[in-house]
Amino acid sequence: MFSNAFKIATLQGFDIKIDPSWALIAALITWSLSTQFFPRVYPGAAPGVYITLALLAMLGFFASLILHEMSHSVVARRFGVEIKGITLFIFGGVAELGSEPKTAISEFWIAIAGPLMSFALALGFWLLAQAGSLLAPEMALNHVFAYLALINLVLAVFNLVPAFPLDGGRIFRAYLWSQSKDLLKATATATRISSFFAYALIIFGVIGLFSGNPVASLWKVLIGVFVLMAAKGTYAHQLQAAAFKDKTIARMMTRDAVTVLPEVSLQYLVDEVMLTERKTFVPVTEGDVLLGYVSTELLQGVRREEWLVTKVGDVYAPLDEDNTVSPGLPAAELMAKVSATGRRKFLVADGRQLLGVITLTDLMSYLAVLQDIRPLDGISKRS
Repeated sequence: MFSNAFKIATLQGFDIKIDPSWALIAALITWSLSTQFFPRVYPGAAPGVYITLALLAMLGFFASLILHEMSHSVVARRFGVEIKGITLFIFGGVAELGSEPKTAISEFWIAIAGPLMSFALALGFWLLAQAGSLLAPEMALNHVFAYLALINLVLAVFNLVPAFPLDGGRIFRAYLWSQSKDLLKATATATRISSFFAYALIIFGVIGLFSGNPVASLWKVLIGVFVLMAAKGTYAHQLQAAAFKDKTIARMMTRDAVTVLPEVSLQYLVDEVMLTERKTFVPVTEGDVLLGYVSTELLQGVRREEWLVTKVGDVYAPLDEDNTVSPGLPAAELMAKVSATGRRKFLVADGRQLLGVITLTDLMSYLAVLQDIRPLDGISKRS
């Protein structure tokens, strides 16, 4: 999900990472606090003081987000849910779950842990601000504590909105799941609610763009788009999990795949195989032995005028564990492999014997047909 994120620390066994997009929101927060918030609540100070307070507040917010996500991660680990890491990005932070919670009650406690931590932090910073105002009323740091109390309260309340990927969306799904005993139907309902919330944010944001507050309005639009995409992505993932449960790729692969010999020219491959059979991914075999594959991507490395004198055997990608899968591989695992590697087409083989070809298109076509034949309820009951 965050391919450009880099690790900055490890806490309690969890990798803490930062996506480059976080730099934008960190800079925006620092600028806003140093030029608007702190000059208003603490007038008369030097610009350097405001910048220092803004940096301290931004770092405090940074730490608060990590603690919010850490609480999710610790509870998830206790329920046996794998956590890939914690990543801060432009819209906040996320604990990347390696798998879905197994029960509704575990989903509830994992989701509620974050807002509870934010409420606790809000209370703690508020108490510090109150103590500071009594013991040292003129201390500038009191305003940092007050800001962190407010921002953690806002973070907790906003995250309780029943919309994916917010914690409230997962809490709402946990409730629906506990009532229906059907995770897929609960996800579908929660996704619809999330979509309504997202569209409302986008509409208010667009209206605000013409009302004299473009920055805040644009932010609403961006958050709305993010929530909409995340909600639909969550449902799509759950639908795939239900549809592919207990299914192997042997059921979905293309058997009797069109093959090509290594000694034929690339020109023959293009004219007589790829264009004729409408294939962009062709296994290369010699007798009954699978050697590898050739694809349109590999052809791009050879100049067109050399196709006639260049053999398939000169350019094909040899058989290896990255481009080959066994027929017994669960479809869900193949989807995970596609997401992790970006590879969309695989050879299906038993040793050196070609059994077929499986592509992302095959998986998506199977899912589409299954949805047409068996609507949501049908898929759920068979899962």
